[in-house]
Amino acid sequence: MPKGLVVAAVHPGSIAEEMEIEVGDRVLEVNEQELNDIIDFQFGVSEEEFLLLIEKPDGELWELDIEKGSGEFLGLEVETVSTKGLKKCSNNCSFCFVAQMPEGMRPSLYDKDDDYRLSLTQGSFITLSNLSEEEVSRITSLRLTPMYVSVHAWNPEERVKLMKNPRAGKLPEQIRRFADAGIVIHAQIVLIPEHNDGEVLRETVERLAELYPSVQSIAVVPVGLTRYRDKLTPLRGFTGGEASRLLDQADKWQKDYFAKTGRHLVYFSDEFYVLAGREFPESAVYDDFSQLENGVGMARKFITEIESGWDLLPTEVTERNVHLITGAAAEEFFRSWQKRLLERIRGLRIVVHKIENEFFGLSVTAAGLLTARDIAQQLGDLQGEEFLIPRTMLKADEDIFLDDLSVDWLEQQVNGKARIVENNGFAFLENVIGYSLEVESIE
Repeated sequence: MPKGLVVAAVHPGSIAEEMEIEVGDRVLEVNEQELNDIIDFQFGVSEEEFLLLIEKPDGELWELDIEKGSGEFLGLEVETVSTKGLKKCSNNCSFCFVAQMPEGMRPSLYDKDDDYRLSLTQGSFITLSNLSEEEVSRITSLRLTPMYVSVHAWNPEERVKLMKNPRAGKLPEQIRRFADAGIVIHAQIVLIPEHNDGEVLRETVERLAELYPSVQSIAVVPVGLTRYRDKLTPLRGFTGGEASRLLDQADKWQKDYFAKTGRHLVYFSDEFYVLAGREFPESAVYDDFSQLENGVGMARKFITEIESGWDLLPTEVTERNVHLITGAAAEEFFRSWQKRLLERIRGLRIVVHKIENEFFGLSVTAAGLLTARDIAQQLGDLQGEEFLIPRTMLKADEDIFLDDLSVDWLEQQVNGKARIVENNGFAFLENVIGYSLEVESIE
């Protein structure tokens, strides 16, 4: 097995670039200590002075004495979290989204990782069910914080039933150990009707909340179900009425916990508000928006960002046609902004395209789960006009959709010019009008 961690990126102007470290080099040791994973690496290079052992692709070894100022960074990224690869998921959850995916998608989407090092460095959710005692001790002794934990149910029997893994029942003991060690925890509950809702949900939320301030957030998201479930446990989604009742309970919890802790602590994903036909809560309810990647507070943050740029918008533009691409869940949201924008800006034409998710099934309504094929088939010929693609639809580091097709491919199929919009309301406005609001406001 190759030793060390391969360099994946070197930041321009960084110490690493100055020392002529390059992509493809292998970091073997820090301070004469062999590297096993990214934790070893990050702890080693956090010092202001350290010794790096680098192996070049041709086998040449470089020993580099590094000195950096307070707050200065080495400026390199590595390819993987461990020399032994990622820790894999050992569960067989009845609601696992990976198990509901067809063939033909990006290969990385089939990886069922469950690695505490990814949780620490990238905010990935982990179940804790594959941790050894040695790893738990490492997390607590080194205070590897924060950790993002998929809880689903506090009750050991219910959690084992959901995840089909006898080790899943150890969660209360593990989380209490983390809390005692001062580890910050962001918890996730994937909620399934008639499985972990009702009293199971109440117990889960209340037991987690008792561990505040270690537990800093509890996100509740609805189960995602695709049409590829023929051989899986029968499950259903939430109705609008059920979502409404859950949000009534959420409001009570939030008021109670805010009075006790100064944080609302329990947050329900945007999808519940859409299902219930309710307005999204004000920004203050989401506190520090700690679970945006879970779709919790994303709509409210987006609205706030749009409002921050609203007064900078022009009242007229040279004739401009632009197409907005979204999923079923956000259709009404964008139609409301379409109406407001058209009322404000003369010369602007906006068309909202709701794309049905034929690939995964119509019950999957999130824009981030749309494929290039579905967009191409439903969009038609745009005759050279621009269309906006949310960044959430694409791979993090590459302009590729879930079905492994590129933005370039989609442009050719629909005869249009794509604008990729970052997950930001201000950037959305800029892409709608076609230029930078900040630059215009200065001029």
